Parts: sequence; structure tokens; C-alpha cells
Amino acid sequence: MSTPLLWRVLTAVDRGFVGLSGRLRVTGDIPAHLKGRPLLLASNHIGNLDPFVLIAACRTIGVAPRFLLAGGLLDAPIMGPALKASGHLRVDRAAADVGEAYHRTVEALRRGGDPIALYPEGRISLDPGLWPERGKTGAARLALSGGVPVIPVSQWGAHEAVYWGNTRVAGWADFKPYLTSYLRGLRRRPTFRVHFGAPVDLSDLRDGRAGDARRAHERIMRAITAGLAPLRADEPDRPRFHDPTRPTTGHSPWRPEAA
Repeated sequence: MSTPLLWRVLTAVDRGFVGLSGRLRVTGDIPAHLKGRPLLLASNHIGNLDPFVLIAACRTIGVAPRFLLAGGLLDAPIMGPALKASGHLRVDRAAADVGEAYHRTVEALRRGGDPIALYPEGRISLDPGLWPERGKTGAARLALSGGVPVIPVSQWGAHEAVYWGNTRVAGWADFKPYLTSYLRGLRRRPTFRVHFGAPVDLSDLRDGRAGDARRAHERIMRAITAGLAPLRADEPDRPRFHDPTRPTTGHSPWRPEAA
């Protein structure tokens, strides 16, 4: 499965956008023998800009991931057709065809080519310390069903570029926090740190065996957290950057002292 030309162009544009927005620092890599094979990239979710940062980091190490995207994004005018043409996959947890979407994703993984990126948390973390939230077992079940490796990806810094903002944007007042925070971020030029960890060992787990999806999920989340801790070693409790729009109603069971 080759990378669509449109997506190659968009990832190049994205790299320039991220370079304008801050300083990108990438550590780790995907093992050479896994590139071009079925692969999942499981990342923590810290802010609205981190998908762009993840794409730029992937371009740095020579891969162009497809994303599992909510149906609303793929149905949006202009952006939706571009995302579909780029090969991204639809997922809608509220839809009746969620099972079909799951099987489509497994088949896409088995065909190989570009890795598939996803966020096990399912949303930007609302933990006060911005550590990963509990998340769901979707990534683990995909890995076990497809028999594909999982690379844990840890991110830090993208939360400083754009505020969490609002749950919906219906007018200028809702959009303003995104724009004003981004313009302030341009002056600060925060550092975006992305670390690609070693593949998560799931070799002793099996698809369909009771409890194994949960065990796989726990290993994935702990691997993401282990990679995150060094990236924020000088911010071990809470982030120094304060986003007044982000609710702190979540809870992380993975943070180092809680694990």
C-alpha cells in the first residue's frame, strides 16, 4: 500500500507549519525491519497541535502515518475529501457499524505500508498533571487481532502552542482562544519533544483470550508513560504552562507515582 501523493505533499506542508510553530526534537526511532510492515503508533494526547507534531516527527524518521479519525472530520467540507484521499481511516464509536470499521482497520493493518496512528486515550488528557488518562482497549485489540507490533509514542510541549479551547466552535468567541493562544505561542516557540519507544512486547498475549486485551492496553499505556517521564523530567507533577481553558477533571492511573 503506497503513500498517496496528496498525503506526501500535506506532510511536507505540515513539517513547515510545525517548524514555524516551535522547535521539534525527536528521539528514538522505528526499527528498520518494521518500516513498511503493518504497524501501530500509539501516542499520548496532550493538545490540539500534537497530531501535527506527530506527523512532522514521523516525517523526520521517514514514515507517513495514516490516522484513525472521527467520522465528523471525514465528513467536513474541503478537509474531509482531502483526508479521505490521503488514506485515513474512519472510526465512529457511536455508529452502528463500529464493528465493520474495526475490521476495516484490521485489514488495512494486515495490508501493510504506512503505519496507523491513534490515541488510546480517545481525547486530550484532562488529568491535572497532563499524564495519560486510562484510555480504552481499542489499540490493544487491533494489535492482537491483526498480530501487528505497537510502537509507543510519547509527546510533550505541543500543549503550549494552542489552548484546549472549547468542545464546540459556533462563532468568533469560541474560535478566539485558539487563535490568540497560537499567536502567543509563535513568540515563545515552545519545544515539541517526541519520543518513539521500543515495540511493546505482547508476544505472550492472544486475541480473544479473557483479559489479554486489558493486559495489552496496560502495557501500551505504561510504555507511553515511561517514554513521557524523561521528556518532562523538570515538570514531574504538573505542567508549568497553564491553559485556563482546559478542564482538569480527568485522572491518570499511569503516572509514575500512581503506577
